[in-house]
Amino acid sequence: MKVITLLTDFGLKDTYVAQMKGVILEITRDVHIVDLSHDITPQNVMEGAFLLYTAVPYFPRGSIHVAVVDPGVGTKRKAIVIENPVCFLVGPDNGILIPSAKLYKDFKVYEIKKDICRQSIGSTFNARDVFAPAAAFLAKGYSPEDIGERIESFVDMDIEFGRKEGDRIVGKIMHIDGFGNLITNVRGETLLKEKDFGSVLQLNFENKTYGVRFLKSYGFAEEKELLLTIGGSGFLEISVNKGNASELLGAKVGEEIFIDLY
Repeated sequence: MKVITLLTDFGLKDTYVAQMKGVILEITRDVHIVDLSHDITPQNVMEGAFLLYTAVPYFPRGSIHVAVVDPGVGTKRKAIVIENPVCFLVGPDNGILIPSAKLYKDFKVYEIKKDICRQSIGSTFNARDVFAPAAAFLAKGYSPEDIGERIESFVDMDIEFGRKEGDRIVGKIMHIDGFGNLITNVRGETLLKEKDFGSVLQLNFENKTYGVRFLKSYGFAEEKELLLTIGGSGFLEISVNKGNASELLGAKVGEEIFIDLY
């Protein structure tokens, strides 16, 4: 049984995600559908790319990942399938799939053929009418060549990871999870090369400075203490033990953070 994952900015208030699943199941019942997330910040392609990048390595070989954060829906932007040695990726040609494709170096990109798409009077729901059918046909055993034409030109994207600049680490908030943890683009090893767990550091955010401890996990902090830790995805998180860092700091996705190392 093939695995299809879904990642969107649709939320679950409406029936959009359910309609995607319905189309997939209409084409093939022999599939397991997994929801990665439907709470990407609306139209934030980079956040979607980052979350997909952190999730793809944990799925079985041959999985089909559908990612739809698509501000350009209904325009001339292409709909694509990517094949790499480990998985398939399906979505808009806006860069969201590319960091995950590059995890495995060699990959091929195909533009989805119109004849596999569902006919619809509207042009705003490619997730249901284009990407869901493409994923379902791949799960059914069709090859990328069966449902698409090979292309060499596509929208590229790289995730800009946090970096050390002099005596500080510069990063960015990529995602805020359901607990209010601020997941950054700073790889855990970037800070571990400079400081040990237990170190006290200066966190600079929105022109304010906070003294925070760098701890192995949330439970090593006092209740309601602001801390730095390495999350399950391997990236640095700004967290509050038994609290909400996003609410405490008033943080938003895309904002920069600075960690002083001196």
